[in-house]
Amino acid sequence: MRLIFLGPPGAGKGTQATRIVAKHGIPQLSTGDMLRAAVAAGTPVGLKAKAVMDAGGLVSDEIVIGIVADRIEEADAKKGFILDGFPRTLAQAEALDSMLAGKGLKLDKVLELRVDQSKLVDRIVRRAEEARAAGQPVRKDDDPEVFKTRLEAYNRDTAIVAPYYEKRGQLTPIDGMQPIEQVASAIDQALAG
Repeated sequence: MRLIFLGPPGAGKGTQATRIVAKHGIPQLSTGDMLRAAVAAGTPVGLKAKAVMDAGGLVSDEIVIGIVADRIEEADAKKGFILDGFPRTLAQAEALDSMLAGKGLKLDKVLELRVDQSKLVDRIVRRAEEARAAGQPVRKDDDPEVFKTRLEAYNRDTAIVAPYYEKRGQLTPIDGMQPIEQVASAIDQALAG
């Protein structure tokens, strides 16, 4: 099962991906984690990424796709994977499709958690308050100003990825404003269908 989770920050992608990982035994692939692991392992693509990052640059789509291509070859990803937070741009979506096709693979589902963005800031503030009350650390991106910047970047760069997959008939929208259990149930129904 090869999946992509789309949706703005705070939509619940991480929460739902964690559940899918546990239920289906497939890894959740974060490009940030994969990038750090490739650099630490000194893989050829990791060395390229390190050189760019050491120079203060942004890692190119080509390097990111290379890291994803290497990672999905690992044993734990043979049954599938969840890409969360990737692709972030139309160019990355197109490159991902080409890379997968080159390996004889395709995506099984692209799930978009649709949310009312005007209510997301309230959700983030509440999440931070709940973490504090539970004595847990508050995520850096749960600061309302940081969150608003991330949401603006999502709307500017990433929101166009969903229509790309919709035109290809691969997108399944999920109402992300429902309670977590209902979102999980809707995802389970989408994956069963």
